[in-house]
Amino acid sequence: MTKRVVIHHLVGHRFLGVNEQGDKVMIDGDQPATGPRPMELLLMALGACTAYDVVDIMKKKKQPLARYRVEVEGVRAETHPKRYTHITVTHIASGPNVTLEALERAAHLSHTKYCSVSASLNAEIAVKVVLEPWEEGQEAQG
Repeated sequence: MTKRVVIHHLVGHRFLGVNEQGDKVMIDGDQPATGPRPMELLLMALGACTAYDVVDIMKKKKQPLARYRVEVEGVRAETHPKRYTHITVTHIASGPNVTLEALERAAHLSHTKYCSVSASLNAEIAVKVVLEPWEEGQEAQG
């Protein structure tokens, strides 16, 4: 399967990325910024990719997540090409029937088997999981 995007130069270090469906994202290196920088988009792509997997896996395990977020932190090399050398991905979730064991397994499966962004990176990726307490009556956030 081949995917294609087009990056249009707007001005300075400001670009507009467009995918085949016509979805657009502003990519910016100027100040004030109107969108994320390319390396921030890479971290966002990793977080979204693994989140997609974890949500699906937990649903299949009959432990759907009521609250869930992924925090991604990257450490870049000091010299060019200043790639990410270490990335920490933290999955933070809760739900009425969610177990830490199931959440850890879902995160592990995502990062070792399913997440194509993770597999595409040349960085050491550490995965952390935090199961927040769930109390009846809490509102789900999505």
